[in-house]
Amino acid sequence: MDKKNVAQKWLTQAQASPQAWHFCWALLQPDKVPEIQFFGASTLHAKISRHWSDLPSGQLDSLRSQLIAQVGQFASGPKMVLTRLCVALASLVLHVLPETWPTAVPDLLCAFQTGEGVTEADGQARCLALLELLTVLPEELQSSRIPASRRSQLRSALAVDWSLVCSLFQQLLQRLDAPCPVRERVLRCVSSWLTLGIALKDSERLLESCFALLKESELFDTAVETIVSIISQPDCQRFADSLLKVVPQVLGLQEQLKKAVQDGDMETSHGICRIAVALGETHCRTLLEQVDRWQGLQALVSMIMSCTGTPGHYPVDETSSSLTLTFWYTLQDDITSLDAERQTLYLQIYRPVYFQLVDVLLQKASFPRDEDYATWSADDKEQFRTYRVDISDTLMYVYELLGPELLRNLYDKLGTLLTDTTHPSSWQDIEALLFGFQSIAETVDVSYSDVIPGLIGLIPLITANNVQLAETIMFTIGSLAEWLADHSLMLASVLPVVLHGLSNPERSVACVSALKRICRECRHDLHLHASDIMAVSQAVLVKDIHKSPQCMWIMQALGFLLSALPSDEILGKLLSLVTPHIQQLEKLANEPPSSANKLPIVHILGLLANLFSTFDLNKQSERLEVMRPVQTQPHNDHPVVVVLQQAFPLIQTILNKWLNEPEVVEAVCAAFEKSLKTLLHDFAPLVTQLCELIGQMFGAYPQASALDLTRQLVHIFGCEKDLFSPITALLELITNITISIFQLGSRDHPDVVESFMQLHTQVLRRKSDLYLSDRLDIKAVFYCGILSFKFPETPTLKATCLLFTELISHCEDIPVVREVLQEDGKLLLQTLLEAIGGQCPGSLAEHFAEVLFSVSRNCPSMLSLWLREALLPPGFPSSHLTTEHKEHFCQQILREQVSKRQMKDIVKEFALLSRGLQGTEYAASY
Repeated sequence: MDKKNVAQKWLTQAQASPQAWHFCWALLQPDKVPEIQFFGASTLHAKISRHWSDLPSGQLDSLRSQLIAQVGQFASGPKMVLTRLCVALASLVLHVLPETWPTAVPDLLCAFQTGEGVTEADGQARCLALLELLTVLPEELQSSRIPASRRSQLRSALAVDWSLVCSLFQQLLQRLDAPCPVRERVLRCVSSWLTLGIALKDSERLLESCFALLKESELFDTAVETIVSIISQPDCQRFADSLLKVVPQVLGLQEQLKKAVQDGDMETSHGICRIAVALGETHCRTLLEQVDRWQGLQALVSMIMSCTGTPGHYPVDETSSSLTLTFWYTLQDDITSLDAERQTLYLQIYRPVYFQLVDVLLQKASFPRDEDYATWSADDKEQFRTYRVDISDTLMYVYELLGPELLRNLYDKLGTLLTDTTHPSSWQDIEALLFGFQSIAETVDVSYSDVIPGLIGLIPLITANNVQLAETIMFTIGSLAEWLADHSLMLASVLPVVLHGLSNPERSVACVSALKRICRECRHDLHLHASDIMAVSQAVLVKDIHKSPQCMWIMQALGFLLSALPSDEILGKLLSLVTPHIQQLEKLANEPPSSANKLPIVHILGLLANLFSTFDLNKQSERLEVMRPVQTQPHNDHPVVVVLQQAFPLIQTILNKWLNEPEVVEAVCAAFEKSLKTLLHDFAPLVTQLCELIGQMFGAYPQASALDLTRQLVHIFGCEKDLFSPITALLELITNITISIFQLGSRDHPDVVESFMQLHTQVLRRKSDLYLSDRLDIKAVFYCGILSFKFPETPTLKATCLLFTELISHCEDIPVVREVLQEDGKLLLQTLLEAIGGQCPGSLAEHFAEVLFSVSRNCPSMLSLWLREALLPPGFPSSHLTTEHKEHFCQQILREQVSKRQMKDIVKEFALLSRGLQGTEYAASY
């Protein structure tokens, strides 16, 4: 691989050399193998596209004629060499059109049709070579590095020749003796030229020919692509007359579509559906505005509806229906954006259509028979799941048009299904209607709907003896959680359904999700049901019925539930919930460490973390303040604090055995961090103990999670005088340990370095007084930051930039910061410039600019001195930079003390100059 890289570098340099204009022809000789010929053709393209200014004067005509001759020579192949030569010739055309060679396209048409320079190639090969050239010409315009103004000029110049090119295409498509490969290449070539913005009125006859080719199976797919390309041009909207001529042509495909569906020909039905949808989606607004032609659009809508309702199940029996969904969004949007008069007219026509659409979509969303579904592959099932999500989104959107009447419609059908004993309903039909309800209730406020109480009453009547139906029932209940919060009497109807399903592992995700949503939204109304919820939840957790993620959700649900109970009940219920898990943790803690008991330990710590993450008594107190006058009560420790204090010795024991195991340490830190974020200042009684514990953890095995936990402590308690001492001591200890990591070599710990930078940034923002401590080695932190600029990891570099931006802003109020900047501000500048001049992505250049801006704002006099000294060495920070570049950069930086945006632009430009990329296509997206 090393030798390959060396060879690759040498070949790239060879391509860039002036001699490449000469040796490329030798590499294209017939006696060379195709790989060498390909390199010769690639070299030609590289020279023409990137080194045009190197072309010796007077050589243009020779280069042009040689290239045309070579395309002729390779007309019969190898294909890869021919394509590369065509791309090179296309690049040449783009350099000289229209000034030097205004007749380029006609001349090329003439050259290849008369056989000039291609005498050895037969007619078909010569024709295919011309078509290849015509195909790559617009593609090269799209992909090459050309300024926008020049690109526009070239696009216009090529479009002038469209009538000539179109005439050639038309002749080839209509010739009965034209071979299939030629006509297929013509179709691909048409799609390429359309990128030039060819007007629909200039392609009418060509489009007719493409429609005719849909009858030929060998050309069907390519003809579909070309038709879709032509009618998807947004510019077509300017030519309503031409567009109206396309509608009958599309409607004329209905018989072919019907036969394809009957024959199970999915490719044909898919292709025709694509054409109908492309016309409808792109030009819906234009067709709606032709009010006197509304029947044509209505016929097109009916055709698309038939595509939506293609018989069979997606994706096993058909693939067309999914293509149509975005059309229904477009039609709805365009109707509702019309003026009032036309909107009224079209709503009369299309409201019934949208009710029909809902029926069709629910039919398409229905599951197949159990025996059929069992034969589906995992990929088919996943595609069907995604398809149902798309249908769900469409139904939600359609509700905006149809309103509450849609819910009434669904409710009436569901009621009929569940109460009509003469016609037993399938579970699939019931599930589809519930799915429709859930799709709408998931995101739309249904609180004003009068059918929801009826729906809640129907749910217990459903016999959920099928996994899919049971899941949809649960998701429907979950989607109504906000409504249930306002109608708490109805909880008694649905909560038993959820709790009953909780013991079934097959319904795990849906049941647990529904429970969590009910506990979150209705927590203040669950007092009467709390014991039942607790009992069932504890039972399923002990029995390990659910996978770990669902167990975490259950604990989050119980956190919501417990935190809303009367204060005198909370602690007892909390202890009854956590005690079995803590006992299990104690048992595991007393066993020798092994891979078998590591996962259960992490799992139990995760359960506690998730329970504490939603255990927010502040939410309860906010509600109580609204309900009754505030009463002053003696301050009691938060229930979570009580549990953590009791569990602290146990956690200490676990850590003593597992200090070198990152997953266990992370799980411990997560439990404390989630508690801390929820409890905020109520966490205070634990701070001193936790600071000692973090110190032990970090001292034994430095991990980013311990630093992140410390950052949270600083954020919440940094300004608490009573806790100043333990937090300061912890910060000093962590800083000293991390400094020693840098001394030993920190390269293997980018995550620790990143979190260390974030911690000190937080300290400076929240409690910069900590930097006045004699025991905190600020200078060492500064030099650690300098070393961090050498890291390649983007997150680490961003965190380092944030630290220095904040640090420099304190140069006036923290003496030691001012001192280290006076001593080594130049080193900081050198390091920054080296990073900017290296291979930094654009997002990082912005962060480096933030640091420079901070220096410019806070140390302008020192910056003037440091900057010029740092840039003095030749070739620093890049050999691409001239003395003029550096001086201009200095002047810009020293002038800019007001606009951060301007500073970012200056740094970005300097970064591009440093890499020799200014003015390139890369620079445009930088």
